[in-house]
Amino acid sequence: MIQLFHKEQMARRVAVMCLGILIMGVGIGLFKISLMGNDPSTALCIALADQIHVDFSLVLIVVNCLYFLVELLFGREMIGIGTFVNWFFVGPIASWFTNLFTQWIGAPSNFLEKLAIMAVGVVILSFSCALYQTADVGISPYDSLSLILAKRGKPKYFWCRIFTDSVCVVLAFLLGGLIGLGTLVCALGLGPFISFFTKHAAEPMVRGKQRKAS
Repeated sequence: MIQLFHKEQMARRVAVMCLGILIMGVGIGLFKISLMGNDPSTALCIALADQIHVDFSLVLIVVNCLYFLVELLFGREMIGIGTFVNWFFVGPIASWFTNLFTQWIGAPSNFLEKLAIMAVGVVILSFSCALYQTADVGISPYDSLSLILAKRGKPKYFWCRIFTDSVCVVLAFLLGGLIGLGTLVCALGLGPFISFFTKHAAEPMVRGKQRKAS
């Protein structure tokens, strides 16, 4: 009975993680069409993709290969099924939704429209991050970098995350990428939203109905 309970819990966690990845693609797609800037990691991949004229989802997969080498060497305990789902599916899903939103919504024509689309993107991306993180079935290659730095060095996780995000922003800027309000919000302002969704949505979804193991 205990083993069955654990299997059901793991299945629930994987399902919540997959839902989080799907919704994450929606959020990234909204940020992309808002033209207000994406999260630092995505902004870098988009800038690279624009330079070599390929879809950013392919660049994201390749760049994640480099991040994964670091995770494999220094943070192997962080690797799980969620690592690979994030690695290979976030980019294609985000590209698909970007094309869909471009057809449905089109390019925003003024600042208020851009701001509105970005605001919806903030909520959706925060919700997706809460689901993905709470599921706890593997850390994405990029997210592992700041965790590894925090584990091996003296700086707290917050400063390690600021460092990795800042490197991405600088590289994206040097490559001519779009750095805007959306980038700043993703780098510094998602925390409270993620905390809210973690408490009120993600944790209840992961726990489900509490049952006594016998």
